Amino acid sequence: MSKPKIHVILGTIREGRAGIKVANWLMSVLKEQAAADFELIDLIDYPLPMYADAVSPSYRQGVHPIAEAQKWLDKTAEADGYIMITPEYNHSISSALKNAIDYVGKEWHDKPVGFVSYGAFAGGARAVEHLRQIVGEMRMYDVRDQVVIPVIWAAFNEQGELAEAERHGQTAVAMANKVVELVTKLKA
Repeated sequence: MSKPKIHVILGTIREGRAGIKVANWLMSVLKEQAAADFELIDLIDYPLPMYADAVSPSYRQGVHPIAEAQKWLDKTAEADGYIMITPEYNHSISSALKNAIDYVGKEWHDKPVGFVSYGAFAGGARAVEHLRQIVGEMRMYDVRDQVVIPVIWAAFNEQGELAEAERHGQTAVAMANKVVELVTKLKA
């Protein structure tokens, strides 16, 4: 079997988003992992209108009539597994991430997913609680290990280095390894 392809989805498009620092840090940690090919997918590169299709994505047949949506579906289908980076907005995930998830149907099915969250004092943990419910409905397998970065406004220094990078890095590697392990099991 070739190396699994894991998409790391940056789940915010907000101006001035802290997520880009988190994504860059995570990708620097994951580049050392030889067990899979990790690719950063930034939702800002996939501008989707609010999901308003009459038919559920699970029942969609053929090409999506919205070109941007088809681009997103095609990209999503390439991956064997995912890691979602989510901010916590109002105790939940961003609307951009929820919208992007809603556009996809069978492309998510039977694939593992891990989470990296950030936010205020809870570090995005409540957003991940919601994500676990959402991905379960999408027939995905979430892994228990997750990275939680609290007090995001103080988590990175001026050089872009993450406080407690070693601890967070160990958790990120454990989570990514579990996603890769599940990919291997599910493809067997």
